[in-house]
Amino acid sequence: MSLPESPEKRSRAVVSQLKESKIFKDYQDAFRETTGLPLNLRPVAGFDLPHHKDPNENPFCALMAKSNHTCAACLQLQEKLEKEACMEPKTLKCFAGLCDAAVPVRVGENLVAFLQTGQVLTHSPTKKQFTTVSRQILKYGTEVDLKKLEESWFQSRVVNKRQYESIIRLLAIFAQHLSALSNQLIVREETAESPAISRARQYIAEHHSDEMSLEEVAKAVNMSAFYFCKMFKKATGMTFTDYLARVRVEKVKNLLLNPHKRISEAAFEAGFQSLSQFNRVFRKIAGEAPTAYRERIEGTTPGVRRAG
Repeated sequence: MSLPESPEKRSRAVVSQLKESKIFKDYQDAFRETTGLPLNLRPVAGFDLPHHKDPNENPFCALMAKSNHTCAACLQLQEKLEKEACMEPKTLKCFAGLCDAAVPVRVGENLVAFLQTGQVLTHSPTKKQFTTVSRQILKYGTEVDLKKLEESWFQSRVVNKRQYESIIRLLAIFAQHLSALSNQLIVREETAESPAISRARQYIAEHHSDEMSLEEVAKAVNMSAFYFCKMFKKATGMTFTDYLARVRVEKVKNLLLNPHKRISEAAFEAGFQSLSQFNRVFRKIAGEAPTAYRERIEGTTPGVRRAG
C-alpha cells in the first residue's frame, strides 16, 4: 500500500477503507442498536460535526447544527477533543452538558483515526439546567424556537456514569481491532504493481518464518537486488525490511490469540531471530510491548489462563 505523504491524507485513506469493511459496519450497527448512541469513525484533522445526520443524532444537537454560532462552538469542542484524545480515550462536555467522547485508533506510533460517540447526558435533565443552557444559546445570538429546543434537550439519551464508562471501554477494545485491521491493510492491500512484486509478496508470505534476505527474494522473482529494492519500495511504500517486519508482527498477533502459546514461541515461529530484535520491532509497529498486548487481549477472553 503506497501511503500518502501527510498524516492527514494517510488518515483519510485508511478511514475510507475501514468504513467499507464488514467488521466496522457490523459493529457500528450493533453499537447504535444496543446503546441508542451515534457512532462514527473520523480521520485526523477532520474537524466537522461527526454525528450530524447519524441515525442516533441527538435531536437537540441536530437543531443546534442549523445555527452558525452554536455550530462553531461544537466545532471548537471537536478540535479540543482531538488534541486531548491522541493517546487515550477522552470525554469532554459541551456548553449544554452533553458528553462527547473520542477513542484513538493507532497503528504503532501513528494516529490514524478516532472512534467517536456522544451527545449524551450522564444525569437526568432538569428545568433549572435548561434555563442555564437557553441563556447561553441566547448569548450566541441564535434564533431558535425555545419550546422546541427544550423538548429536544429533554429527549437526550441519559446513561449513568458506570454505563458510560463501559461504553467507552467497548470502543477502546474495538479500536484495537481497527488498529490491527489498519495494519493489515498496509501490509496486504493490492496496488497496481508488477507481477514480480506480487510474486515477491507471495514469497514473503510463504517464507516469512525462515531467515530471509532481500537478495533471496529478488532472486526468487528474477530481479537484481538493487532494482527489486527500488521497485518494492515504490509499490508498497515500505522498505523490504519494514514490510517483512509487519508481516511477522501480524503473524505473532495471530499466534497469540492462542492463550497457551508463549510469546517467545510465537516470536521464533514468526521468523524473528532474537527476542531483543522481536521486542524492539513489535513495540515499534504495534505501539506497545508484546507482554502488554498479551495482557490486553487476555482481558477480552475472561476465564482463560494464558502461557507466560
